[in-house]
Amino acid sequence: MHFVMAKGILSSKNGMNLYRGCLHGCIYCDSRSKCYRIEHDFEDIEVKENAVELLAYALEHKRKKCMIGTGSMTDPYIPLEMKIGNVRKALQLIDKYGFGFTIMTKSDRILRDLDLLQKINEKTKCVVQMTLTTYDEDLCRKIEPNVSTTKERFLVLKRLREARIPTVVWLTPILPFINDTEDNISGILQMCMEAEVYGIICFGMGLTLREGNREYFYKQLDRLFPSLKEKYIRTYKEQYWLESPNNRRLMTLLAQKCDENGIIHHNEQIFQCLHTFEEKEAVKQLSFWNLEMPYKNLY
Repeated sequence: MHFVMAKGILSSKNGMNLYRGCLHGCIYCDSRSKCYRIEHDFEDIEVKENAVELLAYALEHKRKKCMIGTGSMTDPYIPLEMKIGNVRKALQLIDKYGFGFTIMTKSDRILRDLDLLQKINEKTKCVVQMTLTTYDEDLCRKIEPNVSTTKERFLVLKRLREARIPTVVWLTPILPFINDTEDNISGILQMCMEAEVYGIICFGMGLTLREGNREYFYKQLDRLFPSLKEKYIRTYKEQYWLESPNNRRLMTLLAQKCDENGIIHHNEQIFQCLHTFEEKEAVKQLSFWNLEMPYKNLY
């Protein structure tokens, strides 16, 4: 861990990264790519020492309310967060100034902040995004070793549903010859149905590899799946997008199950929801829940 003084905290699209680097050890992590210019060792977490002060200033001076997002580059709920607490401090500010919020994570540590997520969602909109890639728990521990397992994440999704907080699942990446099976996708989709997620984001069954994460991924294949690296190289060479041979069949399965269960699977529609700020009226909100309307229809 090391500290830096940042010049700013919010991107042009109102995203923020309170930390840079990660300890989850997911073998496919795109954030290791050199294009993101993380100059330090990826496991040496960079902490923005003045992040909370910068966020407070940015929110206080914004002319229009909007959705604030985090988690696209670094999971906010790395173990270090439980000591430093920057995510919780950021949530307190977002609640204080009346902004909406969306977060991406693979960790059940998010439940520590359930009280603040609920407060934000009562006034505006809070959407939790969670990645699910691997239904099999043993395989999950191999390819995503230092993070909550899929079952643990599923329990988080159910808890969020009970708290009436909308959820979105990222079904990505799906690794060719590893978890690109009908059993795997069906198992994940069943979890999504039981948790009544709002939507599922999927760009296709496969993964991306570029300089930085390619080398790390192949090193992990050598360690975990001997000889599989050679099959990848023969099949895909230096391609950026590595599409599963089962892509068409699995995408058809995804669309069919989502349509049957009222789960949004059009990426553009989900992103519009994630980026659209909404200010709720207390009376209208109360009447919706009295009618027991499903939350997935409110957004």
